[in-house]
Amino acid sequence: MPKKMKVVITKGRKKMAMARARVKKGLSSIKINGKSLDVIEPKLARLVIEEPLIIAKELLGEKVLDSLDIDVNVSGGGVMGQAYAVRTAIGKALVQWTGSEDLKKKYLEYDRTLIIDDVRVKEPKKYLRKGARAKPTKSYR
Repeated sequence: MPKKMKVVITKGRKKMAMARARVKKGLSSIKINGKSLDVIEPKLARLVIEEPLIIAKELLGEKVLDSLDIDVNVSGGGVMGQAYAVRTAIGKALVQWTGSEDLKKKYLEYDRTLIIDDVRVKEPKKYLRKGARAKPTKSYR
């Protein structure tokens, strides 16, 4: 029987966006919904997604990341919500894969949402009102 390959699966959330990341040994490819990271638009979203990778390269060196395949599936929400969800999923996966407490501390020091989901969601609109909190105005007096 072949040896079982080590695979780490994590999730990240931001508003309505949900990302699932799978990390395994491979040839250093990063794909989001089947697309390479290099073709993700807008550029700001790409830079947000790259943050955990850049920090991990500084701390652990490039050899660790060059031998990993990262596949992320993301759905729901908007472009930036998805980018932040992907960022969180990748951050969690790298911490789990390496088992490095230093990396976890570095992520928490830089930005807490690299490994902790941001579950804040917009409050829903109420019936007979214009929004979540706005009350109807009176036109007399």
